Amino acid sequence: MISRLSALFAAVACAATLAVSPLAAQAQDQAASAAASAAEATPAPADIAPAAVAEPAAAKPVDNPYSLGNIVAHGNVVDQAVLAILAIMSMGSWYILFTKLWDTSKIAREAKEVRASFFKKASLQEGLKSLSETGAFRFIAQTGVEASEHHEGALTENIDHNTWVTMNIDRAVQEVNSRLQGGLGFLATVGSTSPFIGLFGTVWGILQALTQIGVAGQASIDKVAGPVGAALIMTAIGLGVAVPAVLGYNWLVNRNKSVMGQVRAFAADLHGVLMGSRKVAGR
Repeated sequence: MISRLSALFAAVACAATLAVSPLAAQAQDQAASAAASAAEATPAPADIAPAAVAEPAAAKPVDNPYSLGNIVAHGNVVDQAVLAILAIMSMGSWYILFTKLWDTSKIAREAKEVRASFFKKASLQEGLKSLSETGAFRFIAQTGVEASEHHEGALTENIDHNTWVTMNIDRAVQEVNSRLQGGLGFLATVGSTSPFIGLFGTVWGILQALTQIGVAGQASIDKVAGPVGAALIMTAIGLGVAVPAVLGYNWLVNRNKSVMGQVRAFAADLHGVLMGSRKVAGR
């Protein structure tokens, strides 16, 4: 009896196993298919990285509507006129600074040559030939020699020789000084007026900005700061033009004093030589 029951349980278990096996295999197949589909649908980390690390778009340059370039290109007539006047003043100042520096340097070099060679020549004529034809010392020496040699005349006979030569040499020295002083008045004018010209441009720009703000009815900081800042550029430019002019003026005045001291010393020595040669000739 027991053997029959065992055989019956074994038969039932075998039938159950055979019945469940296809279902389990089918479930496994479905699970594998679902896993494969999920793997195909899920992007790999390598695919995610380029999309996640996207390069930022290049920022386009934004034009500043209140810059100096915009004022030059699109400013009103008054702003452009102020900028033009300041530009002319600046260019004139730098031109005078460079030309006067060249002139004073040239006279200083000539002064060294004169001290080294002129008064060591055998005669005044040889001394004149040793000087530069376009130099200040040649002009003074030539004037003194001609005055000494051509003193006699209907209008100058009542003037003694010493006074006549002194007058001509002093006149030549003053002419050289006038040439060196030329242009310094322009520098002084630029140094004293350019800040006020720039300030006028600033006041005009602020007036126009406030007028536009009042018409628009917007008084926020971005509406006020931009136009007012652009107007203040005029004052900065005016100061930038004035400072080099004032410094250059003071510098050139000091250089001219030094150079003219050497010129006057040469003129005094020349006057002594002319008077001495006159006395020698009179003997």
